Amino acid sequence: MPTYRNGEIDPAKDGLAPADIWQEPIDRLLARLTATPAGLDAAAVQTRLAAYGPNDAATVKRSPLWLQFLGRFRSPLVIILLVASGLSAATGDMASFIIVVTIVTISITLDFVQEVRAQNAVEALRRSVAVQAKARRGGKTLSVPVDQLVPGDIVELIAGDLIPADARLLESRDLFVNQALLTGEPYPAEKKASDAALGAENPAGASNAVFAGTSVISGTATILICRTGDKTALGNLATSLAEKPPATDFAVGIHRFGMLIMRFTVLMVLFVLVVNISFHRPMLESLMFALALAVGLTPELLPMIVTVTLARSATALAKRKVIVKRLTAIHDLGAMNVLCTDKTGTLTEATIKLMRTIDGRGAESARAYAYAAVNSRFESGMKSPLDDAILTAQPFDMTGWQKIDEVPFDFERRRISVLVEHEAKRRLIVKGAPEDLLHLSGCYEDANRQEQPLDAETRRVFEATLEGLGAQGFRALGIATRMVDDSHQTAVIGDERDLTFSGFAVFLDPPKASAGATIQAMAAAGITVKVLTGDNELVSRHVFATIGVPVTGVLTGDALTRLSDEALLGQLPQVNLFCRVNPQQKHQIILALKRLGHVVGFMGDGINDAPALHAADVGISVDGAADVARAAADLILLEHDLSVVRDAVVDGRGAVQNVSKYVLMGSSSNFGNMFSMAGAALFLPFLPMLPIQILLNNLLYDVSEIAIPFDAVDPEATAKPVKWDIKLIERFMLVFGPVSSVFDFMTFYALLYLFSAGAALFQTGWFIESITTQILVVFAIRTRRRFYQSRPHRFLIAMALGAVAVAVALPFLPLGKWFGFVTPPPLFFVYLVSATAAYLALVEIVKGLFYRYAATR
Repeated sequence: MPTYRNGEIDPAKDGLAPADIWQEPIDRLLARLTATPAGLDAAAVQTRLAAYGPNDAATVKRSPLWLQFLGRFRSPLVIILLVASGLSAATGDMASFIIVVTIVTISITLDFVQEVRAQNAVEALRRSVAVQAKARRGGKTLSVPVDQLVPGDIVELIAGDLIPADARLLESRDLFVNQALLTGEPYPAEKKASDAALGAENPAGASNAVFAGTSVISGTATILICRTGDKTALGNLATSLAEKPPATDFAVGIHRFGMLIMRFTVLMVLFVLVVNISFHRPMLESLMFALALAVGLTPELLPMIVTVTLARSATALAKRKVIVKRLTAIHDLGAMNVLCTDKTGTLTEATIKLMRTIDGRGAESARAYAYAAVNSRFESGMKSPLDDAILTAQPFDMTGWQKIDEVPFDFERRRISVLVEHEAKRRLIVKGAPEDLLHLSGCYEDANRQEQPLDAETRRVFEATLEGLGAQGFRALGIATRMVDDSHQTAVIGDERDLTFSGFAVFLDPPKASAGATIQAMAAAGITVKVLTGDNELVSRHVFATIGVPVTGVLTGDALTRLSDEALLGQLPQVNLFCRVNPQQKHQIILALKRLGHVVGFMGDGINDAPALHAADVGISVDGAADVARAAADLILLEHDLSVVRDAVVDGRGAVQNVSKYVLMGSSSNFGNMFSMAGAALFLPFLPMLPIQILLNNLLYDVSEIAIPFDAVDPEATAKPVKWDIKLIERFMLVFGPVSSVFDFMTFYALLYLFSAGAALFQTGWFIESITTQILVVFAIRTRRRFYQSRPHRFLIAMALGAVAVAVALPFLPLGKWFGFVTPPPLFFVYLVSATAAYLALVEIVKGLFYRYAATR
């Protein structure tokens, strides 16, 4: 392969075929990629990034900003409006053309700038918790964002890591990889560094290579990155992975609302256009009026309001140490009414300490500690806090101990075995769930280190010791061994039999003092907390009792395996404690809760928690979790505390409420304007508003609504789960739209018969009345209280009053003539104040009746 200065590979070619990754000898592969075990230097990385692009095959690429901006002009309504105004200019009305183009550009720019700023803020938050890889760069091991990896990078892997690209193994130790994404097989595949690729009928089968999208279950490895981005095996799946996930209730509701308004708008525009043509009004003027009306009635600001509101909520959550990776998860968070979580770190302090190691009768046992320490030291998988507690409890001399092989931990067996040699003797040391190890043991080691048969009576004594530990709130691991002969070179699951029981490692994880109050606060907020733990029932019950939370029902993993899906559905409402459950059972529980109609959140941080995190409506993980868990989560907690989740839920509900305010505003005012326009078109001999006045009305209204994402939310509005209710919105539109039209028709009457208005005065008067009532009604609609009992955000007050002030002032300014305005008589403003006050009062009355009726349905 040709090389360039600084040893760079040819950026114009991808010289590696997929099969080269596992078929090439490693020395030749390093040479072809001009890579060394010390890693690439900074210049080489930048050159390769420019040549190959970022390593993000499954990420949807965003278009350049200028293309995004021009894309806003592709709306059929905008195109037709601009063409029609161009024709108007061709007939001599250049002023109207300039005004239309200016207003449309300002409106689109306003929308674009707000949305891009919101998207950039969210992207910055996502990158703050992006998965990192340990890459060797210039002889140093650095944490590097996965999307910055390039061919030739040397990356170190441990258990729990996502494999960031297609790569060749340089070194490996007891490496097992989950390749389910590529192969569909749920069982881990063993990988070994070698020039010989065993089982390489397909890429994922190559034993000496690993591939993007898979993850490390256990062991460690050093890999050479060979193919990145869309050149990886995952790149073939990138299209399907980049597709949007199934739409949430929130997204579906927003779409349904938009389509509902669009249908009404199309009907109204056609009606107005037909009426104007039937009355032999100028064709071009009628078309411009109809198109301007369509633009005014279309909720074009809705996507921006949704994005800005959710992004603002995401930014607020970041200050509360919660990073949002998926914006729509904020709505799901607000709607969540069940939270499934582990016990550790939520109900307890997650400061696990080894208290003692004892034999089966409860006596201190140094031998049990020695076996536990050797097992934990030699375990190559992702060490648990229990392993850390064992290794830091006291010094232990590992001199003379040699590891031969290992059977990695998995959640089905719930144990880890290491084959070791010490003083010319080989033995298998097993550490794991104590009930299982007692079941697998046929002997035990007494105080004199002699093996004794584990008869029924002794077994009952040992089980009583374990139960006593659980009743006191202690967690325990069992420790057992088995002697093997010198020819035993490998360890397999089948070796975990006929064990000699050594004792228990006893741990304490103190209950969190604030946990009880937090769970009660979540219950008051309409969220049921269900604990899914791998611990036994006695330990879990002790923690519940200590924090003052009642156990309403218990289901163990063993009992769960004997339940049908229907039986599980029947038990779920009463059960709030699930003990000894494995990751597959967590997944089963979450799916069952969703079948019951709950919006379910799940907190997980383990290697095998990814399926449950994906299945939940809201997947929540913590910053120190395994890569696979953080990648699957929607929210990342920077602080492992249940109270943080409760605060995040309140913020999520507030965001949904603010989006609802805009939707309720748009539905009521737009539907009312449709009625008003239809009536005006039937009896007026002129247009009720000029096209440029409609566009200006729409612009001022949009400007006033920009502040809605910043608005305060009443505490009672976030006290319970908030779900998107499109039916309520539709009923709201049908009730409040006609109320708005009543005052429009009153204004029509006043202008025609009280003020003897001609076309210009009528258009000016209705413009002022329409924009005033349309904007000021936000203060009534934004709350279910009386509007004077709920304080809006100062920004909302300023934008609303400012927009109204501009509308009222325009007829008095020279600029007003450009828009066809004339100066209204002073008495008109007396009428305006009276009508607006009456309108707001009527809205308050109708609002009270509406929500009272809605509460009974």
